Amino acid sequence: MTNDHLITRRRALFIGAAALGAAATTGTEGLLTVDDPARSVRSTAVVQDPQARASLRPSAFRLHPLTGGPPRHLPARTAVRHEPIRSMPGRGRTMVLTFDDGPDPRYTPGILRTLRAYGVRAVFFVCGEMAVQHKDLLREMADDGHSVGNHTWTHPLLTSLPRARIRAELERTSEVIEDGCGEAPLWFRAPYGAWNRTVFRLVAELGMEPIAWTRDTRDWSAPGTRTIVHRVEEGAAPGVIVLSHDAGGDRSQSVRALRAYLPYLLDHGYQIALPGRQFT
Repeated sequence: MTNDHLITRRRALFIGAAALGAAATTGTEGLLTVDDPARSVRSTAVVQDPQARASLRPSAFRLHPLTGGPPRHLPARTAVRHEPIRSMPGRGRTMVLTFDDGPDPRYTPGILRTLRAYGVRAVFFVCGEMAVQHKDLLREMADDGHSVGNHTWTHPLLTSLPRARIRAELERTSEVIEDGCGEAPLWFRAPYGAWNRTVFRLVAELGMEPIAWTRDTRDWSAPGTRTIVHRVEEGAAPGVIVLSHDAGGDRSQSVRALRAYLPYLLDHGYQIALPGRQFT
């Protein structure tokens, strides 16, 4: 990588991080970004055109990872929140799909294939101990334009840990994500939805925003594919953040459920969007 490329990348990261702090101080308005207006409604037919799929390949979305050179620098800290983001205000009928605990080679590839087939992007909150073993899946997420968020290293109950241990859980995971995806994570989700002041402060220091969810599919309890589908479809509404899992147990029901509710949402006029922080 040339010096010009490094300077350009650092400048982009610096500008992005500064804008993130400004967005956090103004609340969550404008945090939802729609990938492409042309994707607002899609049919249930699976995309088969190789050229259509090519639009989701590496050159379109992925930042090339740094190799060698000086040590990485942490992004500028964001504003400290007092509660996590639970919904994403935005224009129109927009929703966010999220998947926790992976990546898992048994289930994550199936979820990625379905999202790719419909041209949809999601947020994967990964655990460091899983991600470090499956960096190929991290790269696939980044190549397809998904957002990869931090979900700690070992999925502990953070509110029971000392500050130093919490920081280590977050920092190690962010490093693995940056190595695998080429950029540090912008988003953090606490395991079990357990937050306290220390967690919020550390998340801000590491340049991330805390996100919870609006609709919990409770797929971790393996309630049945139809039940998961019903919970998503029943809870569909503008700004809803859906919580599902691609690891942490048998997630075959989650994989099958996505195949059913994703075309339903698209056919009912919902745009599946990534959470985003405005840079303009």
